[in-house]
Amino acid sequence: MPQLHLYVSDKLAARAREMAERKGVSLSRYLADVVRRDVGEGWPEGFFEEVLGGWQGEPLMRPLQGELEQRDAL
Repeated sequence: MPQLHLYVSDKLAARAREMAERKGVSLSRYLADVVRRDVGEGWPEGFFEEVLGGWQGEPLMRPLQGELEQRDAL
């Protein structure tokens, strides 16, 4: 597994250490989670075209939802 090295200000490093401590994880684990969340692998190639935009049937229509029921107050 590759290691990444970066330089940040003392203030930013202290803040990152605080956040890691709050979450109860090492600084390395915290930073790895941030990278995984913010950079991640993303959506698979063609996902939106093939899955979300791939519907080839009749247009989808949402039926009427009707009236809200009236409930007794607690």
